[in-house]
Amino acid sequence: MHAVPGEPAQVSAPAPAALAWRADALIVSLVSSGHLLSHFFQLLLVPLFPWLRAEFALSYAELGFIISVLFVCSALAQAVAGFIVDRYGARVTLCAGLACLAAGALVCAASDGFAGLLLGAVLVGLGNAVFHPVDFWLINHGVSEPRLGPAYSLHGVSGSLGWALAPLFMVGIASAAGWRVALIAAASLPLGLVALIVCYREVLATADVRAPRLPGARLGLEFLRLPAVWLCFAFFFFIALALGGVQSFAPTVFMQDYSLGRASAASSITCYMLASALGMLVGGWWVGRSPRLELNITLALALSAAAALMVASTFFPATLALGLMAAMGFGSGLSGPSRDMLIRAATPPGATGRVYGVVYSGLDAGIAVGPVGFGKMIDHGFAAEIFYAIAACLLVSVVVAARVIKHPRDGARTQLPQS
Repeated sequence: MHAVPGEPAQVSAPAPAALAWRADALIVSLVSSGHLLSHFFQLLLVPLFPWLRAEFALSYAELGFIISVLFVCSALAQAVAGFIVDRYGARVTLCAGLACLAAGALVCAASDGFAGLLLGAVLVGLGNAVFHPVDFWLINHGVSEPRLGPAYSLHGVSGSLGWALAPLFMVGIASAAGWRVALIAAASLPLGLVALIVCYREVLATADVRAPRLPGARLGLEFLRLPAVWLCFAFFFFIALALGGVQSFAPTVFMQDYSLGRASAASSITCYMLASALGMLVGGWWVGRSPRLELNITLALALSAAAALMVASTFFPATLALGLMAAMGFGSGLSGPSRDMLIRAATPPGATGRVYGVVYSGLDAGIAVGPVGFGKMIDHGFAAEIFYAIAACLLVSVVVAARVIKHPRDGARTQLPQS
């Protein structure tokens, strides 16, 4: 548009499509940043174990117990967090979770022994509990339908980045300035994100406006009667069993059965995680072009299961076996966006927070149970064989996902009872 002499120039308003894209990008950026911090804080204390052990003369059992408390608190509080999201909305709950993360880091920084570290771990666990119900509330209700697949992809990749960044950040600062300074620096990260959320609160408010509100609906437990909710819980439980086995014992398998050194064996996890992140990115593109969720999940997890079976056979050379670990990770990541769309389809109106809180508790449960069972297998001389069990868990997940597909509309049609 040309300006008329003597008149002020007129600026064309952005097109609605451009405004929608910017809002979606901002929501995904804020949600993914929170997810990154969630995973970052899961490893907040682990890189500091050498400093904490020397400072307080703690045993490895005591340090491990602190981490166990963190995850138990997160698992127990996650379902409760879902109710809070449904009642008060995502922004308030997200800020409360971020505040708990910061408070936990500061309590640990000021601690003078085991009890202080334990209290800090409890606070971090409570903060960590809010992110899955909050994140998927904001994505499902705030992001445009055509961009849901990429949103799920970026959300998943951000968690992997959080795991990768935590050791670098914490060890780097602790080595230069001490472990207490490292914890104080970590506490500043969630507080900074709270400030951004306050600045962009109007954009995040769109999710609360779009979320279904049933007049007078009670925030009760009626949704737990839906078969799809428990099938999704079981799906995550078996997926997490497999993930727990890979994360905990893949290096042991490569040392014992493939005769690799410690550093080379540890690279099996690196291959898996990097390929998983790539799979998540591809999965976000794929789910937008292939809406048959059960087919997507079946193909992706079948790839992972086949790779696990080949690793278990110990027939292949170590280099190729590491490539098979990458194939496992790629298949797992590839299934992620379709998996998240599956849960969305199974969620009844007005219960997004509660459903995601309960369903993702299955993830915590599986990660807690898996290493115990797989560890016993290795103790009895069955190292590579754990990959047979991992493949079985993945195949069970495929069967469960197919069952969810038969029930999602049951959840979508269910109306929460009126008060």
